[in-house]
Amino acid sequence: MNPPQQLDRIYHYFPDLSEQQKQQFSKVYPLYQEWNEKINVVSRKDIDNIYLHHVLHSLAIAKVMSFLPNARVLDVGTGGGFPGIPLAILLPETHFHLVDSIGKKIKVAQAVAEALELDNVTSEHIRAEKVKGQYDFVVTRAVARLQLLWTWCRKGISPNSQHELPNGMLCLKGGDLTEELKETNLSHRLYSLTDFFEEDFFETKKVVFVEKQK
Repeated sequence: MNPPQQLDRIYHYFPDLSEQQKQQFSKVYPLYQEWNEKINVVSRKDIDNIYLHHVLHSLAIAKVMSFLPNARVLDVGTGGGFPGIPLAILLPETHFHLVDSIGKKIKVAQAVAEALELDNVTSEHIRAEKVKGQYDFVVTRAVARLQLLWTWCRKGISPNSQHELPNGMLCLKGGDLTEELKETNLSHRLYSLTDFFEEDFFETKKVVFVEKQK
């Protein structure tokens, strides 16, 4: 499936996009293609699958939780901007703070956000455990094991919930999570991405929601 076909799948699963959002999504591939030649943030073998394997995968979080306007979301280990940038396009009234410990990667995320004119995105070169401030949710994509993520992020999750789900972490994960879930006593829920998307790529993919502990 080539990039234009993959882009059509995004429009299929998210039919209410504005023309501005469609234009922003259409610019994602050429922007990352250009940046990836300078700084490798997406596997070079995978750049042509960016809409399916990276953008649509990121947007799965929005199938589980639709963030409210003015909600604050922290994207930990964003790399080149996933899942934060696709979510920021989809939810322009929600604020996304993108952080990564690798400076050259956050440089790409910041440049892409600026090129897409996303005024609801800020970015910072910082380790997750050093981030200050309070957020409604933390989002991540294959950054670290759940227990470690929780250790890094728990202090920054606000106790004051205003969404359908309590405040917490929404983590994109793949493969067999049995051992990872067994090693933690965190209250969690699993959402299979095959409930939202029909492509084979999502067969073993999940969103793991970890609730803010009282």
